[in-house]
Amino acid sequence: MIEDILEPTLPIVDPHHHLWDFQPVLGMIPETAHAFGAIVKNSPRYLLDELRADTLSGHNIIGTVFVECGAFYRADAPTHLKPIGEVEFVNGIAAQSASGIYGQLRACAGIVGHADLTRGDAAAMVLESEIAAGNGRFRGIRHIGANDPDPLVLGPLAHAPAGLYGDPVFREGFAQLGRLGLSFDAWVLEPQIGEVADLARAFPDTAIVLDHVGTPLGLSSYAGRHAERFDIWRDAIRDLASCPNVMVKLGGLAMPFCAFPGLGPEARPASAVLADLWRPYIETCIEAFGADRAMFESNYPVDKWGVDYAVLWNSFKRLAAGASTGERRDLFAGSAARFYRLDGLAI
Repeated sequence: MIEDILEPTLPIVDPHHHLWDFQPVLGMIPETAHAFGAIVKNSPRYLLDELRADTLSGHNIIGTVFVECGAFYRADAPTHLKPIGEVEFVNGIAAQSASGIYGQLRACAGIVGHADLTRGDAAAMVLESEIAAGNGRFRGIRHIGANDPDPLVLGPLAHAPAGLYGDPVFREGFAQLGRLGLSFDAWVLEPQIGEVADLARAFPDTAIVLDHVGTPLGLSSYAGRHAERFDIWRDAIRDLASCPNVMVKLGGLAMPFCAFPGLGPEARPASAVLADLWRPYIETCIEAFGADRAMFESNYPVDKWGVDYAVLWNSFKRLAAGASTGERRDLFAGSAARFYRLDGLAI
């Protein structure tokens, strides 16, 4: 799908993308229609070249934030130290971009890594090592809490135990984030949004962002139930928004987990179609959190499964058409820059 770029000069900070290279292990990924296999086979390699190709597709992307995805871990390190390798790798990509020889984009200006918070207080040593490895770019971690009783919802990505964010030892580890001035990205599924609210209320001084509007589900046992479950999702979002230390990322809706009708690798719908499809979710989040606590995200290359990068940002611009100039500045760049402390970007 090729479209004219809407508002091509509007500054954008993309606060959520990944970098990975699954090509060496493609043969290990089963031929399956499950979401994980579909995502990886659709984009087996996504590094600086691929990121630049997307961010240079017409929109004014001035900076990005990398979010952990389990790639480039240290092969020979003890398990709890392996994630430091991902931060080291991404910091190298950020340094390449910061050299300026690739243009004005500041890729990976902020880095969100991973540390196993179920190690309790001992997680502090890993976090401190990641701060050092990030060379001033490390901003926090994501420890995925996504879980569902239906094993077909997450498939190979079903690593988190039920109720992870309420576990006392996990919370011992979580307490280290506030002590070190770090933020937390929370990825859960729609039925779990309340778990993020409980965590936020227990740690009111720690900055938390909900990824992917809480991931409304549409596959397996949730297939065809978007309308049925919308009010449940909306009530949970409104409750979470009452926590002043929480922000929300507006995106992730082109993932196969959401399974919205008409999306997929072959469909490539227009931005106007996507805006109409996603409007109830995006507008609910903006109304609940306010523009100053909400940020549009690409979630690339995961959302590449359902939409092209340039079309995705066109859809977001359509969705924000009624916002004021200040609100649009927040939604597309300001909120992300504040949350991730990207002070060096000219917004």
